[in-house]
Amino acid sequence: MTTAQSNWDAPVAGDDESGYVPPEWTWARYQAGRRLPSDELEWAVAAARAGDGYIWLGLHNPSQHTMTTLGHHLGLHELAIEDAVHGHRRSKLERFQEHLFFVVSTVAYQERAKDAPPEIVTTGELMVFLGDWYVMTSRHSGPSRMPEVRKLVEQESEDMPRGPSRVLYACLSVAIDDFERVAQQMEDDVEDCEQLVFGDRREPDLERTYQIKRELIEFRRCVAPLCAPLTALYTREFGQIHANAKPYFRELAERVQAVRETVAALEDQLTNILQTALARASFDDNRDMRKISSAVAIVAVPTTLGAIYGMNFDNIPELHWGQGYYVVMAMNVIGMTVLYFLFRKFKWL
Repeated sequence: MTTAQSNWDAPVAGDDESGYVPPEWTWARYQAGRRLPSDELEWAVAAARAGDGYIWLGLHNPSQHTMTTLGHHLGLHELAIEDAVHGHRRSKLERFQEHLFFVVSTVAYQERAKDAPPEIVTTGELMVFLGDWYVMTSRHSGPSRMPEVRKLVEQESEDMPRGPSRVLYACLSVAIDDFERVAQQMEDDVEDCEQLVFGDRREPDLERTYQIKRELIEFRRCVAPLCAPLTALYTREFGQIHANAKPYFRELAERVQAVRETVAALEDQLTNILQTALARASFDDNRDMRKISSAVAIVAVPTTLGAIYGMNFDNIPELHWGQGYYVVMAMNVIGMTVLYFLFRKFKWL
């Protein structure tokens, strides 16, 4: 895409930031699904307004000044401008008089290093302004997937319309590709949690399981809100969405629903893993307590006999009997042996 700085960068009426130069943005002009060489932004805008192709503007973390300038020239609603500047955490679709405003949450999976923080799912936002002759994308945080989006926009297709709605479709398709990729990797993480909890380890690794569950909840917050906006794109009438594009958005909605069901299944699976792990830990604690109680009971035999014969009473007949020591020791051995085999029979030892 071309980097442009033209009189569109000039401050709009009421802007008193003297000497301020807004950041650059990238743009390109498309016609029939192909990117056209364009050197002057004003000329490209005039051609797009006249119905000759459309303009694609791309921004990354735009400033208030940049969005105000673009909003002035494109007729953007002030609420949409505010979301584009400050970000919006949930996917949504808003319909304004002259344009649509779509927000989609993006996700990316990052491998967890040994000393890295426990976060494995990073989130971002991609906002799409869709007009009759232009489309503007604004990205907040998260990795850039614009090369994949441009490749999909320029791909040959006989049925998919080649107007601005195709850019919206490409943005959503690439974002949903990431959803499916992250869901698959989260499935692998859940399987690893099962090995950590039910493996040969003496103590299950519950901390890792809790971390995966927390990341899965964050992932669900990105996926779930996208279903309603996608459903609206293929069930409602929008001037910016061509009728031939609706089946493509319906296919995207079905993919999101599949990811949503996968996430719900993984959450249930993790919940069952945690409950089973806690039950197993409780069982192990009870087993340890039985062993300790058995040992205490066995040791209590010589302790009791020792306490009795250790009292300072002179009138104890066995003290003056020559075989008393051997009888008491035999009682110790017999009592401890009987208790040992009883506890073994009851599977306490």
